[in-house]
Amino acid sequence: MSSPYALPDGNVLLSISGGRTSGFMLSEIKRCNPDWGDRVKVVFANTGKEMPETLDFVRDMQENWGIDFIWLEYVRIDGKVSYRQVDHTTASSLGEPFEALISFKGYAPNAISRFCTQELKVRTIKRYLVAQGWKKWTQAIGIRADEAGRLRTGPPKDRWTNWYPLANAQITKRDVMDFWEKQPFQLGLYGPTGSTPKGNCDGCFLKSEATLAMMWREHPDRMQWWADMENKVSGTFHKNRSYAGLGEFVSRQSDWIFNDEDFLCQATGGECTG
Repeated sequence: MSSPYALPDGNVLLSISGGRTSGFMLSEIKRCNPDWGDRVKVVFANTGKEMPETLDFVRDMQENWGIDFIWLEYVRIDGKVSYRQVDHTTASSLGEPFEALISFKGYAPNAISRFCTQELKVRTIKRYLVAQGWKKWTQAIGIRADEAGRLRTGPPKDRWTNWYPLANAQITKRDVMDFWEKQPFQLGLYGPTGSTPKGNCDGCFLKSEATLAMMWREHPDRMQWWADMENKVSGTFHKNRSYAGLGEFVSRQSDWIFNDEDFLCQATGGECTG
């Protein structure tokens, strides 16, 4: 019986979000296929709004595991959409790719129209692979068995077919946590208990009000970008709140609001993973 991590035939894309689950997936696929050759490409698409710890984590996976990552960013050149290849030292960190997309669209993405994920990640990676001469490929997606509701089955709608090795291997969050507890490097977004819910994208509008309020308290400089984008397009990312309004509210309150679970909304749409 073959391993659930055995590579399928043909070209394979390992799209890494910069989180622990996709990192675990990468490690297991590499362990099972140590000599995967040129038909496998490991890609990280940077939106410019990833937390610095995420960029460091991708770099650490490269250096500790000896895996070549392809770092990509959305860019517009002479009014036309394209991509640029970067690395840890040249990657955007002030939201430049995301801002370029919002400026072109003229409005902010939201839970219904999540064009940020599609353009900054999915289509940016697609443009790169097509430029490399790829016509068809399999894309490995880091969705665990305990996230089965996120699985998308059925025939491919584009050039690629989705592959879910972690779900096939019955991997759960506990398995991922156990793996990272034994590694010499960690994703710095989490404390000792792994409970800090900052996520990769600093102010993602799919996060709960409680999490975004916490981000305003701890990282007001990073959250101001989201308020600036709303002001730029005279619209909001969320139908029921604005980033500036939430930031002003947090600045007027003391820390007790973070200790009362009933005060700030905990509902989340689930942060995008890419």
